[in-house]
Amino acid sequence: MNKKQIIGISWIHQKESENIELVGGKTANLKRLNDIFPVPPGFCLTSDFFSKTTQASAEFPEFSKEILKTIEKDYEKLCEICGVKEVSVAVRSSAADEDGHQLSFAGQYDTFLNICGLKAVSEAVYKCYKSAFSEQVKSYSDMKKQVHDVPKMAVLIQQLVVSDISAVVFSINPVTHNRNEIVINANWGLGESIVDGQVTPDTYIVNKMEMTIQSIDIAEKQKMNIIAADGTQLVPVPRLMANQQVIADEQIIQMAQMALQIEKNTNWYADIECAWKDDKLYLLQCRPVTSIDKRTNH
Repeated sequence: MNKKQIIGISWIHQKESENIELVGGKTANLKRLNDIFPVPPGFCLTSDFFSKTTQASAEFPEFSKEILKTIEKDYEKLCEICGVKEVSVAVRSSAADEDGHQLSFAGQYDTFLNICGLKAVSEAVYKCYKSAFSEQVKSYSDMKKQVHDVPKMAVLIQQLVVSDISAVVFSINPVTHNRNEIVINANWGLGESIVDGQVTPDTYIVNKMEMTIQSIDIAEKQKMNIIAADGTQLVPVPRLMANQQVIADEQIIQMAQMALQIEKNTNWYADIECAWKDDKLYLLQCRPVTSIDKRTNH
């Protein structure tokens, strides 16, 4: 019998990144959409990669020297692709049970933004890996009545988009469950402020059938996340920007069109994280909306 081929690294654009068991839900969802939308370049350290862990490194007890060398080699390759000596990256968990139809595990595993340099990237990867074994994750699994086996953890390392504007887009209204509404929440800076509930963002609702803006609710945005020396920092929004509409009408429609296209491509209602940088729209994450009653889904 042939031994199973070990795949330690899979770049987002590679075919292996379609395998959820290998790269996790977060990476597999991005692979599915990589040819359609601008997705920041990156690579995934697979569940196979972490199955090779040994007690060989004093600094990272579960990581072998081989694993650390692999991280170094592929991080250097990403730097070359991005044309930067030490590219700033987002380091995100991508577990097999994450960002799926039944459970999202949103916020349960660790994510680190604005990580730069080999040592810092290795530390962030290690923390992402270790977060799979945290009491928080175990409690979440117990609450959802899931068997808490040893998780198949992968870690995604992507070029960080230092966004001017960030948004979370739902291709169905997550509150009213209206299938004909696309809901967009937006704020200045990085998306942490929206995802972590640190700010009340602008809310825009688009009629999905007519692709017209149905309503605009401009919030008083008091805080925003920006990059800092040691990651990110929550800072006050400049007074002149606090009550401004974050996203222009044409950008609202562009994001709504993205949400509709993703919904049609995946055949599920989509929860999307995206970013605007220099007037270009990037897709950062995509997952099914898990809060919708099964009878409402396609």
